[in-house]
Parts: sequence; structure tokens; C-alpha cells
Amino acid sequence: MSSEFAVPATRPSAFGGAMIIAGTAVGAGMFSIPVVTSGVWFSGSVMLLAYTWLCMLLSGLLILEVALNYPAGASFHTLVRDLLGRRWSLINGLSIAFVLYILNYAYISAGGSIIAHTLGGGLGQKSAGLAFAVAVALVVWLSTRAVDRLSTILIGGMVISFALSIGNLFTQVQPALLFNSAQPGSDYAPYALAALPYLLTSFGYHGNVPGLVTYYHHQPKPVVRSLVGGTLIALAIYLLWQYVVQGNISRDAFRTVIAEGGNIGSLMKQMGSVSASPLITTLLNAFSYMALASSFLGVALGLFDYLADVFRLGNDRGGRARSALLTFAPPTLGALLFPDGFLYAIGFAGLAATVWAVIVPALLARASRRRHGRGGFRVPGGPAVLGFVLAFGVINAAAHLLSLADLLPVYH
Repeated sequence: MSSEFAVPATRPSAFGGAMIIAGTAVGAGMFSIPVVTSGVWFSGSVMLLAYTWLCMLLSGLLILEVALNYPAGASFHTLVRDLLGRRWSLINGLSIAFVLYILNYAYISAGGSIIAHTLGGGLGQKSAGLAFAVAVALVVWLSTRAVDRLSTILIGGMVISFALSIGNLFTQVQPALLFNSAQPGSDYAPYALAALPYLLTSFGYHGNVPGLVTYYHHQPKPVVRSLVGGTLIALAIYLLWQYVVQGNISRDAFRTVIAEGGNIGSLMKQMGSVSASPLITTLLNAFSYMALASSFLGVALGLFDYLADVFRLGNDRGGRARSALLTFAPPTLGALLFPDGFLYAIGFAGLAATVWAVIVPALLARASRRRHGRGGFRVPGGPAVLGFVLAFGVINAAAHLLSLADLLPVYH
């Protein structure tokens, strides 16, 4: 390896990288997982989550393989433009922007649902969503430091509220509900494909990989450990969440959640109805608030910075105000017009994320191997792994498009 990538005397721990990956992946999207997998139920969802985890881990490792051939600071955009050309760079950029916009819409929609559900008092979902969007926009407009400080507080609160609420509900899990033993003849397999795009969104972290390559001074081992450790933490959290939610709520009860748009407020209402303690309901609501706000802040800041760079907007108050308007106005308007679109938005985010988090990494690795030969770090498996990852991307894209065309069975 060249001297520009020389290893310093001290190197950051891989634990920090794993926390970055886990923190990026785990967010408000986890609330959609029990709903979209209600068709395949618990055993099926475990298999789908494991399959998605493996494919998303491999695609991240492929980005690592490619990024190691570039100097420190090279972004995902740089890799795509250099190896795949301007056309793919444009497609990739548009897919990233679309994901960020659609997730902002999803979080405003879900925020309005939660606030209206917990506060009540005549406060409508649209008004609550507007207030939530304005509050987050104000924080993002103030400064990145404000986002950083508030996110730190929210993540700390999430850990505490999640541990306390899940710990109690864990003991209430009913095997008869978890394995749907009351309906022995139920169909599960037909609903598997429709769930995949939503699960893909819950393992999104790929934009962080080039930054970790720089952070660990182009040493592949700590980055590999970070990706494996961080995605395994995310997988463990999702499996625990599935166990608790689907072990306390019947499969049929999810029909009501789906009929109400699959919003977080609907799921929390069902969880509250089975909770033995009002305190647990309060903790669950607190966790949902903080998870949603934390995810919204992170995604909104990413879109804010992206738009400021694309349109060359300044960092003064006026420039930041224009960036904030571009960031928040379209998704807020969408949430006011279509307030119950959380679940649909997560699905569309999965469709767009398939491009830049699955298909593009496989194409990058293929082009990189052709240009740079066999030297350095390489993901094991050869062309078969590239085909495996590409197939996962194609399956996800096809599943979502077929669902939209009502050509796939969807549990409702």
C-alpha cells in the first residue's frame, strides 16, 4: 500500500465505527417492520431480515473495496462518477435526493400521527405534522451543532426508554401470538416479496462507508469490523422489536394498523392496548417520539447540506433560510395533502435506495476490478457475490413495482 495510506501509531477503535453504522441504520423505519411483515409473521420476518442483512452488508463491503483505491476524502459521488460515468452519477444523485425527500415526508406524516394520537385535545394530524416540521426546520436552520446536540440527547433518551419498555413487554410475549397458532392454515409465503423493499430501507448506511475508510486510514480490517458489528447490532434490535411487537399483538390486529395507513401512531395505539402498565405505554410513546425526531433531524440535515451544495447557497442566515425552505417545504406540503403516507413513503424510499445502496455498489465493484486488477482488499466470492447482490436489488425493485401495480399479494 502506498505511503499516503500509512497507518498512524494509534488507530480509532472499530467499536466507534460500529456505533456510527448502527446509529445510521436504526431509526424510525423500524416501526414499519412489524407492519410490513405482518403477512409473513414472525418466522418469515426473521428469514427476510437475515437475507436483507446479508445482502446489505455485502453491498457495503463492495463499496469499501472500491473506496480503498481512492485518496482520503473521496465521496460516494466521486466513486460513481469516476468508475461509472456522468449518466450513472446523475441517476445515483437523483436516487439519493429522492430517498432523502421521501423520508422527510414520511417522518412529517408519522410525527403528525404520533402527536395527534398522544396529545389529542382536538389537535388534528395535519396541524401536528406542520408543527413538527417547523420545529425540526428551525433546529436545522440554526446550525449543524444544534442538530448534533439535540440528536445526542435524543439518542440517550431512546436507549433508556427502549430498554425500559421492551424489558417489560418482553415478559408478556405470548407464543400463541408469536407463532399464530390460532390460525394453523394461514398463508405466509405469498406476502414475502412485498415486504422486502421496506426492510432494505432499515439497513441503509452505505453513504458512511467512504468516510470510515478515511477515518481508519485506509485500513480495511477495522472498517470490515465496523460494518459487520454495526449491521449485526441493527439486526439484533430489529429481531428483538419483532419478537416483542408480534408476540403481543395478534396478526389480525395489524389489519387495523394497515387500514389506518401504517403510521406509527396506529401501531403505538395497538401496543398501548395490550400493555399492562400505563408507564410502559408512556415509555413506548416517548421512544417513538425520540426515534422519529432523531431520524428526521439526521435525514433533514443530510438533504439540507446536499441542496446547499447543489445550488451553491451560502451558510449565512439568508442562505440557510433558502436551504431550509427547499428542504422542508415540498415534504411538508405532501404531508398536509396526504397525511397517512408513512408506510407508502418507506416503500418508495426502499425502491430508490435499491439503486444507490445495492445496484450501484455491485456495478462499482465490477468496474473497479476491471481497472485495478486483483491487488488489495477484495470481498470474497468473486463474480457470484456481485450477481447475488445485483439479484437482490432487482428482486426488490421488481417487488415494489409489482406491488404498485397490484400484481403481488399484499396483506391487508
